[in-house]
Amino acid sequence: MLLLFLAMRLKLKKRQDLTTAGTIRMHPRGFGFLVPDDRKAFPQDIFIPQRYTLGAVDGDRVEVCVRSDYVSPKGPEGKITKILKRGRSHVAGVITYAGKQNQLFAFAPLLGEENIINILPSKERQLNVGDRIIIHVKEWGSHKKESLGEMSAYIGHISDPSLDIAAAVEEYELYDSFSENTLEEARSFGQTVSTKDFKNREDLRDLNCLTIDPETAKDFDDALSLTRDKKGMYHLGVHIADVSHYVKPGSYLDREATQRCNSVYFPGQVFPMLPHELSSHLCSLKPNVNRLAISVLMVLDKEGSIVSHKITKSVIRSKKRLSYEQAKEILDKKRKSKFLNELNSLVELCHLLKKKRAQRGCIEFALPDISMKLTEKGEVAKIDFVEYDITHQLVEEFMLLANEVVATSLSQKGKPLTYRIHDEPNPESLRDFASIASSFGFNLSKDPTNEELQNLFDEVRQHPLGQFLATCFIKSMKLASYSTQNIGHYGLGLEYYTHFTSPIRRYIDLVVHRVLFDEVDQNQDLEKIAIACSEQERLSAKAEQSVLYLKKLRYLDTLLSDKKNLFEASVVSIKPFGIIFELKEILFEGLIPMHSSHDYKVGDKLKVKLLDVDLVSRRTEWTLNSPLPKTQKKKFRRR
Repeated sequence: MLLLFLAMRLKLKKRQDLTTAGTIRMHPRGFGFLVPDDRKAFPQDIFIPQRYTLGAVDGDRVEVCVRSDYVSPKGPEGKITKILKRGRSHVAGVITYAGKQNQLFAFAPLLGEENIINILPSKERQLNVGDRIIIHVKEWGSHKKESLGEMSAYIGHISDPSLDIAAAVEEYELYDSFSENTLEEARSFGQTVSTKDFKNREDLRDLNCLTIDPETAKDFDDALSLTRDKKGMYHLGVHIADVSHYVKPGSYLDREATQRCNSVYFPGQVFPMLPHELSSHLCSLKPNVNRLAISVLMVLDKEGSIVSHKITKSVIRSKKRLSYEQAKEILDKKRKSKFLNELNSLVELCHLLKKKRAQRGCIEFALPDISMKLTEKGEVAKIDFVEYDITHQLVEEFMLLANEVVATSLSQKGKPLTYRIHDEPNPESLRDFASIASSFGFNLSKDPTNEELQNLFDEVRQHPLGQFLATCFIKSMKLASYSTQNIGHYGLGLEYYTHFTSPIRRYIDLVVHRVLFDEVDQNQDLEKIAIACSEQERLSAKAEQSVLYLKKLRYLDTLLSDKKNLFEASVVSIKPFGIIFELKEILFEGLIPMHSSHDYKVGDKLKVKLLDVDLVSRRTEWTLNSPLPKTQKKKFRRR
């Protein structure tokens, strides 16, 4: 007994768990990640399993005990020991059902499905199932007890699609307006660039600068120019809007930008980081007007290696604004343009850069996306499937290159910098992914190299499993974030990387612009800015995805009403409880209960039937229709 006691004492002494404080970010499935205050001691977010969350909700300030003897596949692991301060007193929710004696219960998406809120009766109005409200939380609950709240504001009914974005603004506490002082400051610059602002700038207005952006874009951060000399050298210019010329440290514009951290993009509507007077007009690199820019001018050889570069303040005059679709039509000879040669040269250099990226172990997915068009009432008029074609790829390649050049240059000069960092995945997570891919017949070693992974994703790009495997791999990786402590960027295979190319919509890029020309506010803590921007980036992404998902549900609901409820789908996962499939055209996943299933495998084609769409609970109900004839599949070598 004495030996057992001594052994326990020795084990406890040896373990020495650490305690830290920070902000908790909760996942809808119940677990969370702590964003530590002390990034030097805890450079990674700390994983909090659901059983150790202590009833905390997203945004709470908490104290966490971090295990020193174990690191989970999701990173360092800990448990919440104390809730220091609640992050919010109000949440947005929807009345989901009524219990006995007219008891009402609400679901708040931000809190997850486990945290149902008991709503006290309202004296202002009678609430019904489907009503969207702002809830003042009087008592925070736990896993054993519901939270208690009351209505503080009425938004509208879930059946009204025009309120989806307004509800998300309330739910995620986004900024939807600017102060009058900020607007007045933005207007004070006028509508045109003054010639007096050309002083100490390189005049690059003779260059054939092009902007290539989504069709609906209004804030054009970047423009490209490319020429070749007699020796075959590429002279590439990446020209970025000089937002720092207008947004000075400590100004009204700067204060509001630090609160927003980034623009938020919803279907058909954007909540910009800067007022439209700047974001959509004076800073936007529109065609045929003078614009102030910061230009990264690079000379590259025939292999795509940089021979020399210069970063300078400039004035440019974009010659043409192209959408991705227009640029692709020109390249495919379906549309005539005097800029065909420039586009062909951009594609040529893009392929050289892609080759170099592959050589350094960077993995490319080329995942598709969707574009959604809404009516004035917020209803979905159309959903377009958008392929990640060469026009998207070339813009990405040149932005990556400019970001790398700026990060490397500033690092070599020893200047303080907010890096974009991405840590290596946990080896166990990679092995799990390799196991999944191997179970479907794809040949991966137990500890796959980046070359093996890239070969896999190249192979399955047009395969029914391509999207599923890419998603699985992304989930196995750690999240990228901002930090003044550089650990490199695993996903891009780069030692130095930052975000510099989107200062209209990201505050971190604006800060990098100031660092370039020694215009940083010495009172600003760059690490705090990095943490705040990382946090807001994740919250904004949640808000964007929540609205996008709800709009997809509305779209399916209209098809159901029109009796268009049969869809072609691909099996993406087999679970004990059913088949998970994907409707590729709208990138939507659904579930068929296992009792409805037959002998299907991942990758098989199905015909599925939509039975019901519940906008209140945000769920769909499906069943299996007659299966489609199985297409001839490429045979893969099985292990």
